[in-house]
Amino acid sequence: MLVADPPRSMGNTVHGDANADTSPPSLNRPSRRRRWPFGGPSLIPALALAVFLALPLVGLLTRAFGSGGVLDALARPIVVEALRLSAFTTIVVLGLSLLLGSPLALLLARRRFRGIGLLDSLVDLPIVLPPAVAGLALLLTFGRRGLLGTPLTALGIELPFTTAAVILASLFVAAPFYVRAARSGFIAVPRELEEAARVEGASEWQVFRFVTMPVAAPALFGGAILCWARALGEFGATIMFAGQFLGRTQTMPLAIYAALEGDVDAALGLSVLLLAISFALLVLFRRWLKEASYGVG
Repeated sequence: MLVADPPRSMGNTVHGDANADTSPPSLNRPSRRRRWPFGGPSLIPALALAVFLALPLVGLLTRAFGSGGVLDALARPIVVEALRLSAFTTIVVLGLSLLLGSPLALLLARRRFRGIGLLDSLVDLPIVLPPAVAGLALLLTFGRRGLLGTPLTALGIELPFTTAAVILASLFVAAPFYVRAARSGFIAVPRELEEAARVEGASEWQVFRFVTMPVAAPALFGGAILCWARALGEFGATIMFAGQFLGRTQTMPLAIYAALEGDVDAALGLSVLLLAISFALLVLFRRWLKEASYGVG
């Protein structure tokens, strides 16, 4: 006679089912995916680009500090005059960009009208336009035989190959950088703050001065840095529209180009100065980015 096995208790059944491993085996096994140290396969191309970007700077600094005449070259007329002219013209360009660019940026940020898209694109165009094309366009507009050449000549105004031409060329290529940054800053200003100031009786100028400008100040500061840096490094439009005459139109980039023909130490000295100024501007720009991000947060 066959005897059936005793039935399992309900408790054992429940516990047995609960302890049973019903998940797929692959989920319970630790991942054996290979982890690449220091970025894995992307490390080699990343290092290649980083080395490529660093090597020219290392070469420049090595040659500059390895040469014994760089410090003496900084006192030569070509260097002194280029420093003086670059400082003067870039400060004027920055002032004009702030004076004329701020109202334009506010207009682009706050107004909506037919043709604003065209105006917005017109502001961006000098940023992507080749500098040589910009210089030729300025020459064909303000030159003696240009679009406005005859009226300007009648008034006794001659712009090409003068210091004023350096300022106009730098303004044309540098001002859009400030306008773009200022426009973003004005857009980020909460309209509620401005409306609250108006309710309290503030005039439009007071609203702009005490509410809009302080809130947008980080963006305006960053745009001013970009504008000044672009004006300082301008080469193509300047040499096309203003030429390079010592003490009149020869800025620091143009002086480097001219000094390479016979005074390498002067070219190296100017290059190291521009490198140091660019690094300082980069530090200021990064600080502005950090302040702007904190302001947004």
